[in-house]
Amino acid sequence: MYKLKKRCGKTRRGEFVTPHGTIQTPVFMNVGTLAAIKGAVSSMDLKEIGCQVELSNTYHLHLRPGDNVIKKMGGLHKFMNWDRPILTDSGGFQVFSLSGIRKIKEEGVYFNSHIDGKKIFMGPEESMQIQSNIGSTIAMAFDECIPNPSTREYVENSVSRTTRWLKRCKIELNRLNSLPDTINNKQMLFGINQGGTYEDIRIEHAKVIAKMDLDGYAIGGLAVGETHDEMYRIIDAVVPYLPQEKPIYLMGVGLPSNILEAVDRGVDFFDCVLPARNGRHGHVFTKDGKINLMNAKFELDSKPIDEGCQCPTCKNYSRAYIRHLFKAKEMLAMRLCVLHNLYFYNNLMQEIREAIDGDYFKEYKVTKLKEWGNRA
Repeated sequence: MYKLKKRCGKTRRGEFVTPHGTIQTPVFMNVGTLAAIKGAVSSMDLKEIGCQVELSNTYHLHLRPGDNVIKKMGGLHKFMNWDRPILTDSGGFQVFSLSGIRKIKEEGVYFNSHIDGKKIFMGPEESMQIQSNIGSTIAMAFDECIPNPSTREYVENSVSRTTRWLKRCKIELNRLNSLPDTINNKQMLFGINQGGTYEDIRIEHAKVIAKMDLDGYAIGGLAVGETHDEMYRIIDAVVPYLPQEKPIYLMGVGLPSNILEAVDRGVDFFDCVLPARNGRHGHVFTKDGKINLMNAKFELDSKPIDEGCQCPTCKNYSRAYIRHLFKAKEMLAMRLCVLHNLYFYNNLMQEIREAIDGDYFKEYKVTKLKEWGNRA
């Protein structure tokens, strides 16, 4: 259940009550594709750095260790020792990212495993069954993430199929939630709006899926090659047509500046691999923008990554030490930077919520973008 606590223009401040705890929104979900954050970050670490929601991937967990293994181990919460909400991506993004080794049919998608080439089939029912075995808090509907650019005809046909798949997802998840051996029989379902960069297709699709009374709604198929201005244009067009009494999730976004702009347009949920991926390469976010710790100027820099930051890394280690770890190829370097970047994102969301609560979000946004020099 989503409770809208405050609204300022399009900006929303809410609470989303789930079987695994209440999520304060806007929120950034920390991406642990295979039930772990890349960079040796544990579930205990996630709590220390303020993570509310962990996100894992259906397709990848289906391959390793197998959703049946996870079910036998009591579900993903128990398996990875995480008692807060988990959202599982449906596998739909792999329809996009594995385009060279898949075929899309009405019944679903035929893949070749990116690990060993083994043939895999996943349709709406299979995606829901896998996510039910995993026992996540929120299951994402199975869809096609449309490549950009795509022809209007392709997008129209794809969106129609995604709508048919969504109906099948809802029927199957309702069935699974009624079974006695289901790990989480209160599993929630989010539908996904698609339509490429065609505003009219996006709006019509939003109207159709809004009638399906789902637990939440996502905007998918963005941050896949279009410009930031195109992305903001689509968000502006679509958000008013999605149910305002339900959470709205912008999938796979993004940079801190993108998050501020999307919050300003009414988005509640975010996820992105960017903070962890950047951290593993020594690129870290600070109040003054992003810096590269591999640069020679940090060799004798005794300051923390970001002065004033309260993350475990900044409270204990210097830029010079972390740079040394990278140069020495010590995995601790990645861990420390990923911890910092995820803390930066989680703390950013906390500050955003406080700014909305205090009626100064517009000023906060302007100040932050100026501090980052729009480089963040």
